[in-house]
Amino acid sequence: MGEGARRDWELYARILGIEAPWRVEGVELNLEEGEVVVQVEHTGGGLRCPECGRDGSRYDTRQHRWRHLDTCQYRTILAAGVPRVECEEHRVRQVRVPWGEERSRFTAIYEALILDWLQHASIAGVAEMMGLSWDEVDGVMRRGVERRQEQQKLPGEGAQGLKGSRYLWLKNPRHMDW
Repeated sequence: MGEGARRDWELYARILGIEAPWRVEGVELNLEEGEVVVQVEHTGGGLRCPECGRDGSRYDTRQHRWRHLDTCQYRTILAAGVPRVECEEHRVRQVRVPWGEERSRFTAIYEALILDWLQHASIAGVAEMMGLSWDEVDGVMRRGVERRQEQQKLPGEGAQGLKGSRYLWLKNPRHMDW
């Protein structure tokens, strides 16, 4: 590996806030796809059950990809082999990654940008501007509403509370798609 490649890896590690037990293992520019892919790997230490926090053993590793903020005009993709840990109590669970939520295909920073744009434009407008589907932007909005409810411990938690929060969000004329 050349000195330039090492500097690229270190740059992306700092930009993305990648710290042990994770490390950047490669950065690839794919001009045809218009992407920068940053490969991140778990170094093997500190495998804990995400449910109870107990030490566990590596069960296997699954590949995942997350969309991140663009690098210049290129989509930035964070790709990682995410270990699953075997826990005596909770059986097999995927470890949590520091850059995103469980079941999200976007980094937390990218989701924050989407939520910020949703304060100024409709779901359809944000989707078009960011090159995403309506469903992807709606999913980010739903997760944002759920996080807000958890943080504020609003009354009416659960499905009804989420529906009410989505209604309040969507009834704002700026968020309408027409």
